[in-house]
Amino acid sequence: MLTLDATLVLLVLTAGISIYAWSNHELMESWIMRPYVLRKQNEWYRLLTSGFLHAGWAHLIFNMFAFYSFGKQVQNIFVQLGGVTTGLLQFLALYLGGIVVSDLPTYFRHRNDPEYRSLGASGGVAAVIFAGIMFNPVAPKGQGIIIFPIPFPIQPFIFGFLYLAYSYYQGRRSGDNINHDAHFYGALYGVILALVFYPSVATYFWQQIQTYLF
Repeated sequence: MLTLDATLVLLVLTAGISIYAWSNHELMESWIMRPYVLRKQNEWYRLLTSGFLHAGWAHLIFNMFAFYSFGKQVQNIFVQLGGVTTGLLQFLALYLGGIVVSDLPTYFRHRNDPEYRSLGASGGVAAVIFAGIMFNPVAPKGQGIIIFPIPFPIQPFIFGFLYLAYSYYQGRRSGDNINHDAHFYGALYGVILALVFYPSVATYFWQQIQTYLF
């Protein structure tokens, strides 16, 4: 049976909209995340539409490469466990919900700042990555996640802890114009939603880590 590749569809849609918005200032301004405008004009759609915009090629390519790398895996897991329709709906809830939920803390933090703007799919991407880590916390020997400048791959669950710690720390500093809060809360959302959909993954996750460590 042919299954819709939701990961590829979302990737192409996001890339197309992002590239188009670079030359369409009106679309960029009407879709970008602006908490102050959102509150004043009740434009709540910006919580989602900002996830289909990116600042430039590097931002777009990095997010979409990470999304595709983990998205195919997570989509396939959901389809295998829940069936085609349920699995695809769960995957959409994971990615699109991650974009929205990860922007909520940003909204509350900057709702009185008329100059603040943010964009990007980072919250949704982080949600997908961390759902993937819950299902596959340990990689085969010699494999794992590469983080520059570390010269060797690290285990996914170790990467997860480092990622959360770094995003939380940088989010408190707020000094590099990157929305680290979206990374942090998107990641937490991915973990929580994976547990909501498939509670048994908690036991599997812990067993895999125990086997690796002991």
